[in-house]
Amino acid sequence: GWWLRGWSGGVGGGGAAFVADAVAAHRVFAVEVHHPVEVGADQETHLVGWLSKRLGKPLRAPRLAGKGYDLVGGRLLSDAQGPAAQLMYQDAAGRRITLYIRPASGAPDTSFRFAQDGNVQAFYWRDNGLAWAVTGDLDRVTLSAIAEEVYGALNS
Repeated sequence: GWWLRGWSGGVGGGGAAFVADAVAAHRVFAVEVHHPVEVGADQETHLVGWLSKRLGKPLRAPRLAGKGYDLVGGRLLSDAQGPAAQLMYQDAAGRRITLYIRPASGAPDTSFRFAQDGNVQAFYWRDNGLAWAVTGDLDRVTLSAIAEEVYGALNS
């Protein structure tokens, strides 16, 4: 929590808790070899429909091939606010990034915020009734470009 001191702004009512959950989920699942996701990218239509239904908002799995990342799949998670979703992407070198998504209350806050915990960094924002976090063990500039790509894909 110390790395987010001073920010109590609200991605879904608690920005610090939200990004901490996103980072924790990334750390748990990004290293998995055999079971990194519940539903693979080969079932993307089912995955997106299922997660959309559980979160109560329409989702899309952004295309990140332009940044070198392909969808691995995703999973349903839970946090203190209720259901959450995680989409995982991987590049040719095996590096993984995750998108952590949960319903967000309140007015949109489309400005990106940044957090870092050790080697894991996250850019996060709230838009269209959802809170989003792009998380990975990447440098800040690279992760920022990916977050901008995600935001653009979701709002095109």
